[in-house]
Amino acid sequence: MTPRRPAPARHLGPPAALRYTVEVADVHAHLWRVTLAIDRPAPRQRVSLPVWIPGSYLVREFAQHLQRLQAAVDGHPVPLRALDKNTWQAELDAEAAARTLTLQYEVYAFDPSVRAAYLDARRGFFNATSLCLRVHGREDEPHALTLAGSDATRGWRVATALRPWAPAAGTRPRRAPGWRWAAGDGFGTYLATDYDELADSPVEMGDFWCGDVVVRGVPHRFVVSGAVAGFDGERLLRDTAQVCEAAMTLWHGPDGAPPIDRYLFLLNATQDGYGGLEHRHSTALVCARTDLPLQPLPGQRAPDQAPAPLRAGDGYTTLLGLISHEYFHTWNVKRLRPREFTRYDYDRENPTELLWFFEGFTSYYDDLLLLRAGLIDQATHLQLLAKSINHVLQTPGRQVQSVAQASWDAWIKYYRVQENTPNATVSYYAKGALVALCLDLTLRLEGRTTLDDVMRALWQRCAGGPMREADLRAVLRRLAGRDLGAELDAWVHGTDELPLRPLLERHGVRWIEERAPLAQQLGLRVDEASGIRLRNVLRGGAAEAAGLAAGDEWLAVERGGDAWRVRRLDDVALHARGLPAGEPLVCWVARDGRLLRCPLRWPVPATTVQLQPAPADAAAELTRPGTAPGASAGRP
Repeated sequence: MTPRRPAPARHLGPPAALRYTVEVADVHAHLWRVTLAIDRPAPRQRVSLPVWIPGSYLVREFAQHLQRLQAAVDGHPVPLRALDKNTWQAELDAEAAARTLTLQYEVYAFDPSVRAAYLDARRGFFNATSLCLRVHGREDEPHALTLAGSDATRGWRVATALRPWAPAAGTRPRRAPGWRWAAGDGFGTYLATDYDELADSPVEMGDFWCGDVVVRGVPHRFVVSGAVAGFDGERLLRDTAQVCEAAMTLWHGPDGAPPIDRYLFLLNATQDGYGGLEHRHSTALVCARTDLPLQPLPGQRAPDQAPAPLRAGDGYTTLLGLISHEYFHTWNVKRLRPREFTRYDYDRENPTELLWFFEGFTSYYDDLLLLRAGLIDQATHLQLLAKSINHVLQTPGRQVQSVAQASWDAWIKYYRVQENTPNATVSYYAKGALVALCLDLTLRLEGRTTLDDVMRALWQRCAGGPMREADLRAVLRRLAGRDLGAELDAWVHGTDELPLRPLLERHGVRWIEERAPLAQQLGLRVDEASGIRLRNVLRGGAAEAAGLAAGDEWLAVERGGDAWRVRRLDDVALHARGLPAGEPLVCWVARDGRLLRCPLRWPVPATTVQLQPAPADAAAELTRPGTAPGASAGRP
């Protein structure tokens, strides 16, 4: 393919000196074409593509997908020099610097996650951090984004939370009162107040399902791509509205106004995907198609009959929990955020020790809001809570690294999963949620305040903006009437076990220990899709003591002189039936093409935690919204 020379800049009309045009270059090659026009560039104008996207704490090197970068002024080529892996500099004389610099390039896009960009013949999606070069020195100026339709996008629509530019008869934009989504198919021009807003506004294109609902006067739109026939969009929209109302109630009371004037859910349903990424006025989500709610078949349910209760293992429950989590981030991390995120540095890691609060506390509230919204019952909520407890208790890394350290090391550990990950670190999502639970239960027991009140007071103290751990400690001291620094030091900065059982039992919740699955008893995490493949060997377990290693294929067991082929852990359990703790069971494994004989001492039975619902009065106290005096419901 012959490279296209950048065309002379064509002023798009909107009041922005930085103008991007994004169009399809080739759907089958998965290529976007981007044209960037820069009025009055610097003589040595630098541009760069971010190396990461806020909310996903890993350097992803988006510039690896950028190609055919060219620059011109009035159609005449301008030299570009690469300064590092993601930064380029245009060299301009005084005359050229007084005009418009045009950059044109292509971006390969075939990442189906929520973090980057995607394009094929059925769907397009992108975050600006993957497509839009940042113009150094001009980040705080307005940016215009034109989404250009073509034959390749015929029949598609556009969804984004960016503000559409709707010019009147002249050149000035028409400003309508309140928020209005883009008219028609959505192709056209949008405005961002600065690069941060552009980077924080994903774009979805395709033939998608779309539904609207208003919550407390705020327009909410839900877009679903890839839905199956019979998808119940109305139920998804109705349940999502209940989650949004529950979140607003927590942060602003029953009548307070939220800090948003619109919100957009972008959901891509795939064969087996899961994940989400928060933004200021939207979220990008991916789920398995089987997680979507389906309309009942004829005769399956009476028209006025309520849907079946949601259960902990249901895919739809998981999807609603994801929706709740990302929507809660509208407050907790997008506005109330770590001080280190006051201004993002898109060129390198932005570490903070506070992800246990911003992700962990959000994880505590995501399922709790489903309960308060009436979408799950108390028993289901406790099952979901027990799942988090077991996840942390089955992670040896909790005794190696504090959850504050895990937050700081997210860039090099949490998102770089390998066979030793569970032995070296702990999830700041899961343990952070349990820290929130311990705080909430402690505050409720003492009777002066609740974690709800603490969250609202933090919102007020920090004016919905950057915060430090010291702010949390100060709010806890004021509302609880005592210093909780010792608890935070132990739970957040230490590696001792959390006091989960005594706190839950004091609230009437029954803590029941049952025999754990065989993999957990052996200290293993395995894949059994085709034989037994060891994914992780956990620190201190019987498997590690026997010399088993991650990546081994477990082929057979030997007992009493007989050897038996095994293809599932159920086979292992069958041949070890009745074996006393400490007795040997020889394991035959394949490693690097060799057969190895590993003597395993049968472990003492391990346990897993189940939680039983509390009495009605205790359950209501455990989950009721807090209403401490002074927790204002208004905007910061």
